[in-house]
Amino acid sequence: MADASLEQMLKDGRRPILVEFDPPRNESPETFITGARELYAAGADVITIADCPIGKASIDACMLAAKLKREYGIEALPHMACRDRNLNASKALLMGLAMEGIHQVLLVTGDPVSHEDQEQVKGVFQMTSRTLAKSIVELSSQGKLNEFFLCGALNVNAHNFDKELERAKKKEESGIRAFLTQPVSSPRATERLALARRELQGALLGGLFPIVSYKNACFLKNEVAGMEIGDDLLSAYQGLDREAGEAMGRRQCLMMARQMRDSVDGFYIMTPFRRVALVKGIISDLKCL
Repeated sequence: MADASLEQMLKDGRRPILVEFDPPRNESPETFITGARELYAAGADVITIADCPIGKASIDACMLAAKLKREYGIEALPHMACRDRNLNASKALLMGLAMEGIHQVLLVTGDPVSHEDQEQVKGVFQMTSRTLAKSIVELSSQGKLNEFFLCGALNVNAHNFDKELERAKKKEESGIRAFLTQPVSSPRATERLALARRELQGALLGGLFPIVSYKNACFLKNEVAGMEIGDDLLSAYQGLDREAGEAMGRRQCLMMARQMRDSVDGFYIMTPFRRVALVKGIISDLKCL
């Protein structure tokens, strides 16, 4: 069985390594389960599971988290997006998580529904992560739900970081106790993370995203909100094949981890394109820091 919750690891002064692994978009979880078990065996302390990433339907993150914990003893942190459910549905899902022995969740507003699906799918967005956090705390105070360890997102690449930091403080007031950051890939992001360390009370888990190719870097730079890819980093990937690109991504993650080590309580690795072997190598690097 999983040896400790994320909250307990942080209380014990451990430096947990969280790995995000996207859920499958069909009913077959085998590839996901195999990858999650490999990552956990390699030293990941918690598997985090996105809630319908980029607004596309996939197996429910909370159900996958329950399956990982119940059947394989893997500690999981499901994401819960405010995009797809009203408050009543969110409360019901939380009670289901509690029933399965999971009392930790990452609350996010959620990516908008993709443009191609907007005629059929409408975002709910009845609440923000802050209002949802307040509702969860209220449920606990009413005795309807055991206390949850609530996590939130912190964008260290935000255009206006002062505003982002104020929003994070309001999240803390609402009950958020730890922050998973967007990928740290620039000196400015590491400086902002150090500022967040001074300004916030909650735990900080520094985000790492191993870029694997020039095409991948261009897409992240131009199409993905919350990413900051400098021109020097972009050009470093030009002409690299798959093996060399992965090696570059691994080195970049280790360099960023070293730079932010004193500002964080742990690390949060995002798995690109289900490249489990690459992330296992990064886990090994982080264990040696």
